[in-house]
Amino acid sequence: MAFCTGCSLLCDDIEVDFEGGKIGRTMNLCRKGRGHYDSLCVDRLAPTVDGSEVGIDDAVSKAAEVLAGAENLLLFGWGNSTLAAQKVGVEMAKKLGCVIDDPSSYSQGLITETILKGELPTCTFDDVRNFADVSIYWGDDPSSSHPRHLSRFSYFPRGEKRQRGYEEDREAIVIDVRKSPTAEIAADGFFKIPPGGDGDFMGALMATLGGKIPKVEDKKKMLNLGTKLRKSKFGVIFTGLGLAHSVKGELDEFVSLVGKLNELTRFSVIPSLGDYNTRGFNQTLFDETGHVDRVSFKDGVNHGPEFGIAKYLDACDAVMVVGSDPAAVLPASLARKLAKIPMVAVNSHRTFTTDAAKVTVPIAVAGLEAGGSALRTDGVKVEFDAVVKSDYLPDVEVIERIMEAV
Repeated sequence: MAFCTGCSLLCDDIEVDFEGGKIGRTMNLCRKGRGHYDSLCVDRLAPTVDGSEVGIDDAVSKAAEVLAGAENLLLFGWGNSTLAAQKVGVEMAKKLGCVIDDPSSYSQGLITETILKGELPTCTFDDVRNFADVSIYWGDDPSSSHPRHLSRFSYFPRGEKRQRGYEEDREAIVIDVRKSPTAEIAADGFFKIPPGGDGDFMGALMATLGGKIPKVEDKKKMLNLGTKLRKSKFGVIFTGLGLAHSVKGELDEFVSLVGKLNELTRFSVIPSLGDYNTRGFNQTLFDETGHVDRVSFKDGVNHGPEFGIAKYLDACDAVMVVGSDPAAVLPASLARKLAKIPMVAVNSHRTFTTDAAKVTVPIAVAGLEAGGSALRTDGVKVEFDAVVKSDYLPDVEVIERIMEAV
């Protein structure tokens, strides 16, 4: 059996045959996972300096030169890196006295940090599969982002106390601004809200759970939802980018709602994170600093929005991006700023970010060409081995070599 590092579910039941160095027959890969495996032979990154291909040693040496010459350095990415590489990355940030950040600073970092602080209850996917009778997908469409989420863990499977599965034992509820593929599965459990309307929905649901008449158009549907939640034995809220962006850094109302639910029954929260080891980086940095992102090691440990990539691009004079493609997802104005800054890109594949980088350093694909460990999006640690031979270096070895050369 092999692992798939195509998303943060880190599926561990993959069967794959390699034919002439290419992917042949596979079992249990979703469409996203199959694309991840097929990418092994497509658009692989080469070591370059100023667009010209060089040897790996020269690329590492030039990368160290770029980092050493910076006064306001940003280390960014890390979600597609192994735990070992992430730990070395944090040590590098401490050694250089620089800023370290990851994409959670503009996604679900606040939700994850609140969980790690113990202010939101959480659980594992095994708990969900075996015991959960209500799954709420809030601003989350795992049918598109994590295709095996519902089939392996949260809705379709039979579990220890949920032997009849979705037919009788499980309820799916979707709260979103559009009728997503996950909402199609939920059918009458879909609640459509306007963009930014999550706070109003939380308020209406809080009123319903408190025995009051909610101030919504479809009062009957909201009251029925309140009844379902009160009667549930064990519920889980899966949070997505829709919720994270809507609350705009203010999570108190959501925390209060989850607290109210736990006065009535048992509810947990699991964020649906994107990159395969986002949770690992958040945990690693939290263990070191008490924060999951946007940390500066200049003059001690400091944290704040000014150290997130969205704002720090105005101040930094060099960037190292590891296992991430911010140029593809940031607003165009920020992507242009990033492209103008001297940049080192460490990645397994060519991306928009590597195309804009001064120095590129290739690495092996974790879970395929290199072993390692990671934290699944529910916080469970998994370890994986390489399944194919490769000349590419593991990410941890590349980061260590760069740090030693600085």
